[in-house]
Amino acid sequence: MTNFWENLKQPIFAMAPLSGITDSAFRRVCKDFGADLVYSELASTTALAYNPAHTLELVRFDPSERPYIVQLFGSNPDHFARAARLVTEQVRPDGIDINFGCPVPKVTKTGAGAALMTNLPLAREVIRSVIENTPLPVSLKVRIRVKDVRLPDFLDYVGDLDIKAVMVHGRSLAQRFSGPNEIETTRKVRENFRGIVLANGGATSAEKGMELLRATGAHGLGVARGALGRPWIFRELKGAANGGPCTVSRWQIIQTALGHARMAEVLKGRRGLIEMRKHLCWYIQNVPRAGEIRKKLAAVTSMDEIEEILETIEYEA
Repeated sequence: MTNFWENLKQPIFAMAPLSGITDSAFRRVCKDFGADLVYSELASTTALAYNPAHTLELVRFDPSERPYIVQLFGSNPDHFARAARLVTEQVRPDGIDINFGCPVPKVTKTGAGAALMTNLPLAREVIRSVIENTPLPVSLKVRIRVKDVRLPDFLDYVGDLDIKAVMVHGRSLAQRFSGPNEIETTRKVRENFRGIVLANGGATSAEKGMELLRATGAHGLGVARGALGRPWIFRELKGAANGGPCTVSRWQIIQTALGHARMAEVLKGRRGLIEMRKHLCWYIQNVPRAGEIRKKLAAVTSMDEIEEILETIEYEA
């Protein structure tokens, strides 16, 4: 099967996987603003192995989202093997990613996410089990350090396996989502890993993203929290990469928020609108009376309510 990574124009700007956030509606918005690649929310391999219906629905996608990667998490190689086969056959994404980066305690306490990096033999078996059970390109989402295990050593241990790409979160497990990005480790990975390397962590604006790209020499960026309420960051990054300016008006922000909400309602009904509350609050964080408007948006249950609230925002900056 084609390795789509080889056909992506560089620098690559990807919407990184975020649990509870990177659903199909949000992925489509990010693609509309120029994201080159999007990932699913985190999908449990145990759920896929034993009771797959809900998780399969979670990771389904629209063809407009391609190239699209399903990210799996867990700690049991057999579960990963079964999940890889199921996702390949029934979802048919462009790739499968294995999560070695999630720092959330409810994930790490099961030995999954970032904790899986500390068990090198098990981590290797997990990666091997996925590669052997799918023709799709397999990639990893990793951290620069988890306890005593450093990323270069981890990648050396699994380096003979057919891993097509890694997204490197430039922080340790102990740092979680804050603190400085350890540039040097990502740069070292870029110099020694034979596949694609995406830098991740701290790309909260086009300026910071381009600084991270230049400093690491990576093939691209995995944007995560920098896209929350600002999916046009992908357009800004491409503008910066090509030497051109990119601005988004307040009117465009409101229209994006409305379009995102309408898509969420189409895909998930009332539940989609309730899940949109956090996105809506992120969208309006820099508009006048943001605090007052945020309180109203945090309680919406219908598209009519959303439209009525957003219509009160003045478009002029």
